[in-house]
Amino acid sequence: MNKYIINRVINEAKYIIETGDTVRQMSLIFDVSKSTVHKDLHDRLLEIDADMYDKVSKILAYHADIRHIRGG
Repeated sequence: MNKYIINRVINEAKYIIETGDTVRQMSLIFDVSKSTVHKDLHDRLLEIDADMYDKVSKILAYHADIRHIRGG
């Protein structure tokens, strides 16, 4: 995996753990598509750091659980 991608994935993971932002908000901040953020946090992060992946998965699961409230 490219070093740039690894750094982006780690930065995205740290950011979502600190802020709890949604994938949509993160895509605007990191200037990548929602699909890229989702792939980074679901597929690539597991290969890079399994502990961080567990934390991020809980946040993403929470967002999925409440998306009907937010209108998604």
